[in-house]
Amino acid sequence: MGLFKKNPFGHILFLKKWLIRIFGALTHRRFRGFNELQIEGSEIIKDLPDTNVLFVSNHQTYFADVVSMFHVFNASLSGRTDSIKNIGYLWNPKLNIYYIAAKETMKAGLLPKILAYMGSISIERTWRSEGKDVNRQVKMSDISSIGKALDDGWVITFPQGTTTPFKPIRKGTAHIIKRYKPIVVPIVIDGFRRSFDKKGLRIKKKNILQSFEIKAPLEIDYENETTEDIVKRIEYAIEQHPSFLKVIPQKELEALEELNKRRKW
Repeated sequence: MGLFKKNPFGHILFLKKWLIRIFGALTHRRFRGFNELQIEGSEIIKDLPDTNVLFVSNHQTYFADVVSMFHVFNASLSGRTDSIKNIGYLWNPKLNIYYIAAKETMKAGLLPKILAYMGSISIERTWRSEGKDVNRQVKMSDISSIGKALDDGWVITFPQGTTTPFKPIRKGTAHIIKRYKPIVVPIVIDGFRRSFDKKGLRIKKKNILQSFEIKAPLEIDYENETTEDIVKRIEYAIEQHPSFLKVIPQKELEALEELNKRRKW
């Protein structure tokens, strides 16, 4: 790798590699130490092509969710199955992993800016800004940036656009799928909300079992399925369809409701 070689977004790959190594080493014990990350389905990662893969996941914290994915993906690509044991996998990380995040979140301080350099595709949310509901047009430059990232590698997105559970899937994700026809891989995570603060930077509670399930790619008819069809598929795949509320213990539902009241969503 040339010392100053850049990715399509102008990020120097040598610098990005070292940021991933350092930040990965600093965060490893959050998923294997203070808490334990239980992984399922990581063998799927090894069989994916190098580009045009879209990961869709439910969302529980701003940053811990993404950081765990960087760990799991790189560990799997280095030959580990359902394990992030031994952080040697960070020495040669996959550098074309990107994640979609709100622009205002990634500009809020030095640490988010560093995390943005590691792979953020920062977009302007069309429905919420600075804690207030808004209604604005999608910026075509944001869509183009996502397409550019898919052309270069893998993209992680949280299609609900919020850490509040069981919120609707944003149709923008379905439009991106129909337009760029990526392989769509669902991920379901749990335990992050209990172990981390909302931002996913501070450990709130230790000895929490965090689960991370990678499911088989969705079989999508890109030409004939509607955006509504795709939204429905994603809802079920990441277990955020309202029907999944029935399998959550009442005690946990009440706790989530109280948490959302305190956050004033």
